[in-house]
Parts: sequence; structure tokens; C-alpha cells
Amino acid sequence: MQSAAAEYKAQHSDRVAGHLRQLADSVSAVTLQEEGSLVRMIGIKLEAIGCQAPIGRRCRIITDEGGSIEAEVVGFSDGTLYLMPEGSLRGVKLGARVVPLKSGGVVAVDEQLLGRVIDGAGKPIDGGGTLRCSHHVPLRGPPLNPLQRSPITEPLDVGVRAINALLTLGKGQRLGLFAGSGVGKSTLLGMMTRHTEADVIVVALVGERGREVREFVDDILGPHGMAKAIVVATPADDLPLMRVHGAWRATAIAEYFGARGKKVLLLMDSLTRVAQAQREIGLAVGEPPVSKGYPPSVFSLLPALVERVGNGVNGSITAVYTVLVEGGDFDDPVSDASRAILDGHIVLSREVAESGLFPAIDIDSSVSRLMTSIVDEDQLLMAREIKSLYSSYQQNRDLINIGAYQKGTDELIDRAIVAAPRIRNFIAQDESEKTDMNESLAELSALFASSAVVMAGGKS
Repeated sequence: MQSAAAEYKAQHSDRVAGHLRQLADSVSAVTLQEEGSLVRMIGIKLEAIGCQAPIGRRCRIITDEGGSIEAEVVGFSDGTLYLMPEGSLRGVKLGARVVPLKSGGVVAVDEQLLGRVIDGAGKPIDGGGTLRCSHHVPLRGPPLNPLQRSPITEPLDVGVRAINALLTLGKGQRLGLFAGSGVGKSTLLGMMTRHTEADVIVVALVGERGREVREFVDDILGPHGMAKAIVVATPADDLPLMRVHGAWRATAIAEYFGARGKKVLLLMDSLTRVAQAQREIGLAVGEPPVSKGYPPSVFSLLPALVERVGNGVNGSITAVYTVLVEGGDFDDPVSDASRAILDGHIVLSREVAESGLFPAIDIDSSVSRLMTSIVDEDQLLMAREIKSLYSSYQQNRDLINIGAYQKGTDELIDRAIVAAPRIRNFIAQDESEKTDMNESLAELSALFASSAVVMAGGKS
């Protein structure tokens, strides 16, 4: 009798222990969702308490109507998270629930993006239907390892005669397009997009007017340009975080195709608007302005963005970043910082544009730092001679125009006077006209030959 009772007790204990183990396993399998609450909003900066998340992590804020918006952690202090929203703050109220998400920003990408226009969050805005991309890459990926970068040795044909011949770009080069407003930078970008030999073109339109986005897609790119292009558009009325994300997203998309062996051309219009968006974010979270209103985070963002492109192990990403020079100031902080981290710059001059020459490239002020590594000695010699003649004419143009210069005084100026209209004709190119690399070099040789000989007595 006692043995039966002991056996029953042991079995009962085993069952109880089994139930307890199952209960413990089920409790351990439950992950409690940490939540916080919104306690303050000043301008576009949100402050939340009661939750923790690292810098760059995204959080979901539940609005009063039951919807939600996403925000990114951009700082913290004394247990308070500083958040920057990605979308409209309509419906957000004091005490709103703040739920940290498990991962940072990712970019959905594959070949479905070709020919599409998306916003900074990756949502299509062209009415072309939903995107269901099968691959994901980090929004802010790591920069290329300097020792894993392939050297830049091959030229990239962009279909623009003056650039191909006088300012040759290399595959994997990062170039700045410095221009004021209304001098044709968007038109030049459109020409490069339509005429380049690149396999994939990624265009980031950051901080542009909404009207200009439609014009760029429909008129400047057109159906032919859009066939192998992806446009990431974050207009000026988007919040600053969305504009910055537009630049990061375009770069991440370019990285995806570059890693698959494609020749990618990344066009960003403009790097200045990205810096201005980051300035808004930095000042909102309390960063001190250090240079003409720009906080330190701007000058760490620019190289972090630019250094993600170049020649990788498989493919290449050639990047052209437009830099706005308001009032002709080429030494403002963003312009100066951009020149230091880029591999050359093309200057579009308002004076050249007002003279009726398009594209309005000032070849005297423009330089491709890698041109000496990717072209032969003959092309380099011809390009230097043409730029020298153009520079000489520009420096003496006022004297020439008022008749103060006497022919025969200086042989170089005499040659420059003869060559100047020919150089202008060489630079001039209709936006629908494509001039490939071979044609560009042939026309450069003809221009050099016609400008190199000065007959005795100053006649050419």
C-alpha cells in the first residue's frame, strides 16, 4: 500500500515538474516588447522616455488615429531618446506610444526598380504599381575597404564631347558638378543619363522643387533615359530625415548593382541639399554650428556618403554630385569640403551660360584629377593645349573686345583669338546629341590640328 502511494506521488511529481518546465519554456519564448512614450516635441525633434535603442535604430510612433509614423534615433541624453520623424507628424500627441523596431533601415532592391521613381522610404510614386523586391541591403552600408578598391584605369563614356575629351571620367571616379541655379546642371545630368555607356543609372533628386522632379523624369530623362534608370526623389517639402534617406537609399541601390558586376552611374542632385537637410537635423538636436551655420555632423556625413562609391571587387560606381554655389561663392563650407573629398570638379559658369553656350562648362576652371591615369599622352597633350588657349583668351578677352590688343604682340594670344570660336563650337552640344568617346577624340584631334599652326606674320 505504501509502495503504491509512493509510486503515485512520484508520478504526480513528474507530471507537475513537466508542466512547470513547459510553462517555463513558454514564458522564456515570449519576448516582451519594450515601449516608451513621447514626452516632448520641439519643431521636428521628438523626445521619448521609457525605451532604449541605439543610434540609427528606427522606432514606430502610434498616432491618435491608430496609425503610425516611423522615426530614427539621432541622439540621447539622460534616459531620453531624440527621434527625427520620416513622415508627417499629423496625429502625434503627448504620451503617444513609442515602439523600438528590431532593425535599422534596410533597402529593398532588385531589377524591378529599373524604370521606376521611388521616394526616400522606397515607396513608388510614379503610379506604376507596387514593388515587391526580393533582396535587401543596409541603408547605411560600410564604406569600401581602401585595400579592396580596384584602381581606376578605364575611361567612362558619358556621351558629352567636352567631358569625354577634355575632362575624361574614369569608371569608379567621384566628380563634383559645381553650378549656380539656372545654368543647366539638370540638363547636363540628363544628357549624361541618356548617353552614358553605364549599365545602370541611379538618380537621386534631393531637395528639388516638386515641379522639377516631374520635368526631370518626363522631359530631361524621357522614356529612353528611364529604361535603365532608377530615380529616388525627395522634394524640398519632405522632412529633412527623408531627404537624407533619399541620398543613402540611392547610394545603397547603386551598391547593390555594383556588387553584381554592373557599371553604375550615380547622379546626385544635389549634395548641397543633403548637407542642408543634415544641418536641420543637427541643429534640431542641439549641435553647435561651427562653420556658417553648419554643425559638425554635416562634415562627417559628406565623406561617409561619398566613400561608399568607387571600384569594388566586381563592378564600379561612378558618381557625379552636383554642388550648388549660391552667388558664385565657390568657397562656402559645403563646396570647399566637397572639393576635398571628390576626384575632380566640373564648373558650370553663369557667364558662359549667358553667352549662349550650352553645356556651360568652364573648361578653364574644371579638372578631372584622374585623367592623367586613364588617357594616353597624346590626348593629355591636346587637352592641355586647348585649355591653355581657352584660358589665354578668357584672360585677355576684355582687351581683345575693345580693340586694345594689337595683333602680333603675343603668339599665344594670337592663336587663342583664332581658336576661341572653334573651342566654343567644340564645347557646344545639343542635349539630344550623343558624341561617343571615339567621336570626341577625333573632333579633339581636328580642333588641335586647326589651332596648333600659326603662319608667319600671325596668320593661321
